[in-house]
Amino acid sequence: MKITIKYITLLLVIIAGIISCTNDFEEINTNPNAPVSVQPSLLLRQVIYNYGEEMSYEGFVAGGLLSQHMTALDFNLFDRHALKSPQLGGNPWPIFYTNLRDNQIIIDQAQETPAFAVYEGPALIFKAYMTAGLTDIFGDVPYSEAFRGLDGIVEPKYDLQEDIYLQPGGILDNLDQGIAAIENYNGSIALEGDVLFNGDLTAWVRFANSLKIKALMRISARENVNARLQTLFDDQNYIASNDQNAVFNFSDSEPNNFRMARLRAGDFNNFVMSETMEEVLEGLNDARINVLFRPRANNANGDDFEGLLNGIDASSTSVTLADYSLAGTIFRENTGMLDANYMTAWETNFLLAEAAERGLITAPAQTLYETGVTQAHEYWNTELPADYLTTDAAYGLNGNDPIEQIITQKWIASVINGYEGWIEYRRTGFPALKTISASFNNDLIPVRMPYPAEEASLNADNYIVAASATNDNDINVPVWWDE
Repeated sequence: MKITIKYITLLLVIIAGIISCTNDFEEINTNPNAPVSVQPSLLLRQVIYNYGEEMSYEGFVAGGLLSQHMTALDFNLFDRHALKSPQLGGNPWPIFYTNLRDNQIIIDQAQETPAFAVYEGPALIFKAYMTAGLTDIFGDVPYSEAFRGLDGIVEPKYDLQEDIYLQPGGILDNLDQGIAAIENYNGSIALEGDVLFNGDLTAWVRFANSLKIKALMRISARENVNARLQTLFDDQNYIASNDQNAVFNFSDSEPNNFRMARLRAGDFNNFVMSETMEEVLEGLNDARINVLFRPRANNANGDDFEGLLNGIDASSTSVTLADYSLAGTIFRENTGMLDANYMTAWETNFLLAEAAERGLITAPAQTLYETGVTQAHEYWNTELPADYLTTDAAYGLNGNDPIEQIITQKWIASVINGYEGWIEYRRTGFPALKTISASFNNDLIPVRMPYPAEEASLNADNYIVAASATNDNDINVPVWWDE
C-alpha cells in the first residue's frame, strides 16, 4: 500500500508539472519582439514594386510577343500562340493573385485600424488597377470570393467581367471609393512605403482619375460612358504631364534593375525586333527605333534595323542572330533609364484623344494626340523630330485614319507593357498585326489568355463553369468588352 501511494503521489506531481508547462507554453514560446502582422507601409512598398517589376518582365517577354513588339528566336511555343505552354514568361496569373492578396491585407488593416486609415485610398486604387489588368487578360476570374479563406471559401467562384467592372466593389467603384477615402482622410499620419508618389495623396487621386479614363474607354463599346468621360476631362485632375507619371524607376545595378539585365546573355538574345514593329517604326521614320532597338550586327545591305516575323518554327527554320535587331541597351545595360510603367500622361492623352475623335467627349482630339506623341518621345528619351507631327505622323493627313494613328502611337510607346498593346489591339484592331509564321492557333490572334492548369485541379468546380463559358478555355473566345 505504501508503494502504491508513493507512485500515485509521484504521478500527481508529474501531471501537475505537465499542466503547468502547458499553461505557460504560449507565453514561453512567443517571441515578444516579433510583429503579429506586417506593417501596411512594408506591404505597400512590396506590392507596388513586386507587381511593377514582375509585370514589366512579363510584359516584355510574353506580352511583347502577343503584341508583336518582339519575336522569340527559341523557346517560342508562346510566340506561336501555344499560350498554355509558358516558357521564359507567359504565366501572369500568380503575379496578379499574389499581389492582390497582399494588397487586400492592406485594405483590411486600413479599414479595421484607425492608425492605418491613410492606406485605404491608395490600396483601393491599386486593387482596381491590378484587377483591370487581370480581367482584361483573362476575362471572367475569381474576384468577389477571392482571399476569403478565413470565411471558409477556399474555391472562389469566377465573377463575370461585366460585374468586375461595374458592380459595387468592382473596378470603377473601387476607384471612386479610393478617391473618397483620400478626400475624407483628415489624419496626420503620412503614407509610407509609397514608391510611386512618395506619399503624395493628390498624386494618387490623379492616378485614379487616369485609371477611370482607361477603364471607361475599355468598356465604351458596351456602356454609355460619355458623361463620365466628359466630367473627367473637364475637371483636368488626371495625369497630364510626365512629371506626374505613375512609374517606378529601375536602377542600373541589382537588386532594382530590370530583370532582363540579370538574365544570361542567351536568354536576352532570344528576343529580337518583330517584323511588325520594324514596319511601323520605319514607316513613320520614327527616331525611337534607335532607343528601343539596336542596329543589327550584319548590315551588309545598309539596312541598320531588321525585324523577324513572329512565331517561327525553331526546329525547322534557321535564323542568324546577327541578321536581326536586339532590344536596345535601355533594356539591359542602361536600365536606370527605364521605368516600370503603371500609368502615364501620354497614355492618358491618347485615351482622351480617342474619346474625342469618336465623339464620346467634346475636346480637341488633334491637340491631345500631338501632346501624347510629344510626351511619349520624351518618356523614351528621344528628341521629337521637328517635322514628325507635320509629315509622317501628321494627324488625319495623307489619308491617315486618326483612330489608327492614336492607337498605333500608344502601341509603340507601350513596349515594356506588351500586354497593354495586345489588349488595345483586341479592342480596336490597331495596329494591324501579322499572321505569324508557324501558328498553333490556326493563324488566329488570341483574344484572351487561358486559365492556368492549376485552376482545373485547385478550383475544379468553378473552373468547369468558367471553362464551359469560354468553349473549354479557348483563347479565341472574346472577353465581355470585346464582344
